[in-house]
Amino acid sequence: QVQLVESGGGLMQPGGSLRLSCAAPGSIFSIKAMGWYRQTPGKERELVAAITDDGKTKYADSVKDRFIISRDNAKNTVYLQMNSLNSEDTAVYYCYAKSVDWLYNESLFWGQGTQVTVSS
Repeated sequence: QVQLVESGGGLMQPGGSLRLSCAAPGSIFSIKAMGWYRQTPGKERELVAAITDDGKTKYADSVKDRFIISRDNAKNTVYLQMNSLNSEDTAVYYCYAKSVDWLYNESLFWGQGTQVTVSS
């Protein structure tokens, strides 16, 4: 199973910033969207932010104006700049990529998850 490679998680104090990165291998073609979900114990995975190949973005209400998603199509890499972090942002963050082939079949690929902990 092809997996995306995430980096950048860790421990940060409230009010601080972290930047997550996620790279998709070159074997994945026609990536139409990339983004990030997060999950905490006992809760469903929630969409944090997503970006299409033409730059359209979508954010969860809880992170609007604090998080910025960006993408380097040439590198098949997506970034999540997280600012003004608070304890509610503590979670495991999962990167995903959605590809669509010439028959319009969709495939989803996931990263291994990276822990983000916001605590003083």
